[in-house]
Amino acid sequence: MLKKTLITVVGGLLTLTGAALIILPGPAWLLLPIGLAVLSLEYTWARYWLKKSQNHMSNTARWLDRKILLRKLKR
Repeated sequence: MLKKTLITVVGGLLTLTGAALIILPGPAWLLLPIGLAVLSLEYTWARYWLKKSQNHMSNTARWLDRKILLRKLKR
């Protein structure tokens, strides 16, 4: 029970801090996945959102890579 409580508190704080840093200046996109990863140790809903955010970040990175490559090819 203590383990689940500790995971919930630490993961919750990391996730909430990351969510606050979306609006405030800071590394939101670093803290959010770390918080979800901690929470996913105990909660299936956190695992779902972690996988969804990882998929979104991968798609965004691929999109950005294509944009950079196209810009280099146009030069």
